[in-house]
Amino acid sequence: MKPLFQMIRKTYQLAENDGSRQVMNNVASLSGLQAITFLLPIVVVPYLFQVIGPEKFGLVAFAQAFVQYFMILTDYAFNITATREISLCQDNKALISEIFSAVMTARLVLTALGLLAFCALVMFVPRFSDDRILYTLTFGTVIGNALFPMWLFQGMEKMEYITKLKMLGEFSAAFGIILFIRGPQDYLTVPLIYASVLLGTGMLALVIAFRKLGLVFKFPGFGRVRQELEAGRELFLSIVAINAYTSTRVFAVGLMTSNTLTGFYSIAERISNVAQTFPLSSFSQAIYPRLSNIYRRNSAMAFRLMQEIQHITIYISLICLPLIFIAAPLILRVVCGGDYPQATMTLRLLILSVFFISANAFRVQFLLVCGRTQTYSRIHITMALIGLPLLILLIHSFSYLGAAMATVIIEAGTFTLTWIKVLELRKNFTAVAS
Repeated sequence: MKPLFQMIRKTYQLAENDGSRQVMNNVASLSGLQAITFLLPIVVVPYLFQVIGPEKFGLVAFAQAFVQYFMILTDYAFNITATREISLCQDNKALISEIFSAVMTARLVLTALGLLAFCALVMFVPRFSDDRILYTLTFGTVIGNALFPMWLFQGMEKMEYITKLKMLGEFSAAFGIILFIRGPQDYLTVPLIYASVLLGTGMLALVIAFRKLGLVFKFPGFGRVRQELEAGRELFLSIVAINAYTSTRVFAVGLMTSNTLTGFYSIAERISNVAQTFPLSSFSQAIYPRLSNIYRRNSAMAFRLMQEIQHITIYISLICLPLIFIAAPLILRVVCGGDYPQATMTLRLLILSVFFISANAFRVQFLLVCGRTQTYSRIHITMALIGLPLLILLIHSFSYLGAAMATVIIEAGTFTLTWIKVLELRKNFTAVAS
């Protein structure tokens, strides 16, 4: 434990020396949100799984995985490119308003295009048209997500707004599910609740942007919108590649197995996602804009800070993840209300993949900070080309357990490729420091 505390102290000192105490406040703010999102599923997910049953739970999870592709389209790469742009002009309200207007317009245009494609699929593809009401209600989350300018709050380092709005949304969704979901017949109410919550928090976020942050929306020209799209085009291809082997897992299991098996796999993945995002997501979201600022002034210091934070993450993972691995049967017994050995093995494999993700998170982020977007893209496109066929093959051979097996292999490969590239970069930053 002593090395862990030494690493934390060193990282704090680096941030202090750069005048970056704000980043610590942002980490604390987002960690509070992550703690809530960690605790609420302990109540909500088991309740939902047991009340509507594994079959309907799997159907809802499949619908959520389906609309995730449209969410990827509307998010584009703005959470990276717009965050970075805004972080570099935090004191220029006029320029922030210009970026905000262009990005929001682009997101709404992409949402409209996605809606057209969605309607065509739901109307003419039997796999979706049979449950068109479910998919239509679930698509509401795409619109709500498009309205929420998380990239704006991240870039301006106003993480407290993200925390308050997301907490409000999490509590509202949990309250709605417990209050209105009473049996399998209520499964359509689940996407209705989530869509309503996201639409509500998205609109509140825009009110804060205009009233609290003083931004002004002006319709940008076509050229300005195209500029934002061009800035994120390469990264968007990387994001599509990443989601080819992440978001596709539940979708592929749903297509190749049954709704019930999809429900069991989805439960295991949701539990592993909690372990993956808490508290890693808080550090990642809070540190990215600050690290971009530091890199612009002192690349060697930014590289050193990244290394320190990555080491902290590895230490925390080595402490926490083995506990979840051991407790997997108990966790699933509580969540599912019974013993499911194959789901237990699936969760354990996904927890192993979480270690590779955690041990790689800030190295991968640093490739974006230092402008190595082509390297970032090549790594993930390579793993997508390998991972997607592997995912399909292993699901075909081992059912939903195969999806977890593929995930471990893919994340281990991504970790290895990123580690090699960052090791090459280390020589450059060592030379700059000397």
